Amino acid sequence: MLAVIKTGGKQYLVSPGDKIKIEKIEKKEGKEITFNDVLLLEKRNKIEVGTPKVKGAKVVGKVLKQGRGKKVIIFKYKPKKRYKVKKGHRQPFTEIEILKISNS
Repeated sequence: MLAVIKTGGKQYLVSPGDKIKIEKIEKKEGKEITFNDVLLLEKRNKIEVGTPKVKGAKVVGKVLKQGRGKKVIIFKYKPKKRYKVKKGHRQPFTEIEILKISNS
């Protein structure tokens, strides 16, 4: 069973048991989360495509951890102008384990 869900402006292909890192969601670790924005659902080799969402479909996951990604260095430089700026950024994420996919 597969599903394509939309969260945080991105789309993810998921199946039960998958662990994915998504854009940060304000939920405590160990809590369940439900995704209602299911764009595609595959069940027993039958594909159901939503317009834009599949009606009655939902994906349930469990929050494993809240974290921050690896540091990305941003360096700006303009020659002959004595301009240099160095910044770092760590993107926050939420790691989720997909528990079940259902279609009511």
